[in-house]
Amino acid sequence: MDVQLPDVEAGRRFYGELFGWTFEEAHGSSVWAYLGDRVVAALVPKRDGRMPTVWTVYFAAPDVAALTGRIRAGGGQVVIPPTPVDTLGTAALAADPEGAVFGLWQAGTHAGFGKRHEPGSFTWAQLYARNTVTANTFYTRLFHDALLGPDAVPDFGRAPLEDVFPTEMPPHFLVHFGVRDGAAALAAVGRLGGRVQVPPFETPYGRVAVVTDDQGASFALLQR
Repeated sequence: MDVQLPDVEAGRRFYGELFGWTFEEAHGSSVWAYLGDRVVAALVPKRDGRMPTVWTVYFAAPDVAALTGRIRAGGGQVVIPPTPVDTLGTAALAADPEGAVFGLWQAGTHAGFGKRHEPGSFTWAQLYARNTVTANTFYTRLFHDALLGPDAVPDFGRAPLEDVFPTEMPPHFLVHFGVRDGAAALAAVGRLGGRVQVPPFETPYGRVAVVTDDQGASFALLQR
């Protein structure tokens, strides 16, 4: 997963203090974010000021080109076609039938984030959709084994948009990061210049608060 930011240096300060991440230069002007000795995310400079400041979740795919064809056939759109990223892998951006944007990643030398389900790392991705039946059909056809197979790890869910957000907000994915102490993490977000978008609420997978960083990228804090 990555976050597109107008100021990567400011992002390093914000997320470094919030999650204890350290950083290393990556492809182009991007940086890898590390938790301990494992990559957990990437911070990427926005190439175009018109693009949103946003976290994007990527689904691993053995053949991104083939998967983009299935996305189109299922009523989705390919926003950015498969693009090699040096030897690291091949990336693409797509949107589901309701417009929620997600990424695809075909690994080369970079397999993806190296930790999950730990404080300071990816813990959950929630799709907020207008029609969860449409969403279930679309994503199950694309990622059946990952979502429903015998080795599936529960870290992806769907919910009606209006359960949490105003109805005028478009469908979207929300990346969740694990925290040990939700109240302390919320206080840190405010101290670092971010804001609380949705106060803490209970879910079947833990206690969640939706926040934005100091540049406007939304994400969630998840305490279990």
